[in-house]
Amino acid sequence: MSRIGRALRAARRLGALLWHLLHGLWLVGWRFPRWSAEQQQAQVQAWSIALLACAGIRLQVQGQPALQGPLLLVANHISWLDIPVLHAARYCRFISKSDVQNWPLVGTLATAGGTLYIERSSRRDALRMVHDMQAALAQGQVLAVFPEGTTGDGRQMLPFHANLLQAAIGADAPVQPVGLRFVDAQGATSFAPSYIGDETLLGSIWRTLCADALVAQVHFGAPERAQGRERRAFSDALHARVDALRQSL
Repeated sequence: MSRIGRALRAARRLGALLWHLLHGLWLVGWRFPRWSAEQQQAQVQAWSIALLACAGIRLQVQGQPALQGPLLLVANHISWLDIPVLHAARYCRFISKSDVQNWPLVGTLATAGGTLYIERSSRRDALRMVHDMQAALAQGQVLAVFPEGTTGDGRQMLPFHANLLQAAIGADAPVQPVGLRFVDAQGATSFAPSYIGDETLLGSIWRTLCADALVAQVHFGAPERAQGRERRAFSDALHARVDALRQSL
């Protein structure tokens, strides 16, 4: 396809994406209050699947996501797309930086999707979040974190921050490692959705929409418990599991 053809296709995808975001706001404002928690979760997953389709991205899942909570998902972090990709594969409540709550459109949708917000620069707020996560796990909920703390380049994973894993240890809840990867039509790793360094969000979105036949791959590993391991050792083991899962895709 020519450069002009790709730009036109990207513009169509962008229009579909914006319309889908507005439809999501309508659902949140008018339908969510009438639905049960289970109906809301199913709608978040269905909406996320449709969002990927609007962007021209196919979802491919390997492994078996746990059917019920309590559960903490830990995954590598590549792109702004990681959250809808994981939501499409399995509904979960994400732990996200507090700034997201105030983002236009996105903040409203993230809150409706059950996101828990943390002020990353505050140690006190980190302790509060561990307490809130532990309470949510005790209620049988499914949570998700990106322990790298920021997006990586998709080539090598960053070290994990172990703090939030304390919630799973305290609740004796299983943790399921998840590997994420984006590939092109030939199966090679695609960096089109990357969002690192000096890249702008709009630039990353446009590059993604211009790409051909992207596939979002999600590989679920076997859930495991800390089983007496201290937080740092458990974190290191999970880092190795996630790294192996993403490389096996």
